[in-house]
Amino acid sequence: MITIALDGPAASGKGTLARRLAAKYGLHHLDTGLTYRAVAKALLDKGLPLDDEVLAEREAGALDLAALDRKVLSVHGVGEAASRVAVMPGVRRALVEKQRAFASRPPGAILDGRDIGTVVCPDAPVKLYVTASAAVRAERRWKEIVSQGGEAEYAQILADVERRDARDIGRADSPLRPAEDAHLLDTSEMDIETAFQTACVYIDAALGH
Repeated sequence: MITIALDGPAASGKGTLARRLAAKYGLHHLDTGLTYRAVAKALLDKGLPLDDEVLAEREAGALDLAALDRKVLSVHGVGEAASRVAVMPGVRRALVEKQRAFASRPPGAILDGRDIGTVVCPDAPVKLYVTASAAVRAERRWKEIVSQGGEAEYAQILADVERRDARDIGRADSPLRPAEDAHLLDTSEMDIETAFQTACVYIDAALGH
């Protein structure tokens, strides 16, 4: 059993990295950001307010982590709604409980999010903090949207990234920050292959390879 905690801000590349690492090491993978998006989408689908913590906590408690649809939950509007419910302590407590249960499934798991190494799995033997400058992250997101045939303005995406960073770093409950014993991966000047190989070195060392 091994748990790998992978944290970082929006569009840092942590999701892509986590999926590749999970495939390489044969681990379950959970993008914990999708769990918050799923709560937000449940509220939106039912026409419920996004600022009612009791209702949001109820939806979080009913969530099935095995039924998360990345494509459906990755829509921009769902992401904006998710950042509103993610600041609610009741929602965070309910989802952290589910995330910890997921992490305990054999043969192990890699969880990516914003508070995995600090709150969800503080005892994880491998903790990675993946980051990049806001400008680089906004450009990546812009290119991704355009490559899929969408339309987007770089300046607006940069403003979104900076606003989410401020909200994630500044929230009172489980703010975004590296765990003290996390390995820092700044991917501003690093391609995904280099980031992947670097992460493998840290994981292999923890596994005694």
